[in-house]
Amino acid sequence: MAETTLCYNAPSMSEETTERISPELESPQPSERGERSRAWVVAAALLLVLIITGLVFAVISMVNNPDQTEIIRDIVIIFMAVEFLLIGLVMIILITQLARLTAMLQNEIKPILDSTNEALNTLRGTTAFLSNNLVDPVVKANSVITALRRAVELLPISRPGKRSRRIKE
Repeated sequence: MAETTLCYNAPSMSEETTERISPELESPQPSERGERSRAWVVAAALLLVLIITGLVFAVISMVNNPDQTEIIRDIVIIFMAVEFLLIGLVMIILITQLARLTAMLQNEIKPILDSTNEALNTLRGTTAFLSNNLVDPVVKANSVITALRRAVELLPISRPGKRSRRIKE
């Protein structure tokens, strides 16, 4: 017996098509994406186990060899001091660059924005002037001419060569 499935084009599908599609919808296969994420989780867990094992062996060897532990401690302290010096140097460079950026924004970009804003205001004024002094009079003149033309057309004056346009009642 065929299983009923909802489909946007159900009237055009035959029973065979519905039967062939339905089992695939019921049992989806695991996707490749799921397998990849599972592999990443397994790799991360393995790495965590290796790190913990390494730390345990390091602690055991440090307890058994206190002289070697002191040497390793001194080396780590020297590396940390060098690292802090580098971080301080990078912070000084970052603060200097930030100060230069602020100066550039105040001295170079702000005047450009001001001149652009001034040009925009000039353009607005020019547009308003043209609208008031050029476009409006032309529109008014065209409307007057159109009104006069329509008034002349409605008058019962016969012209030579043209018939008058009277509305027949």
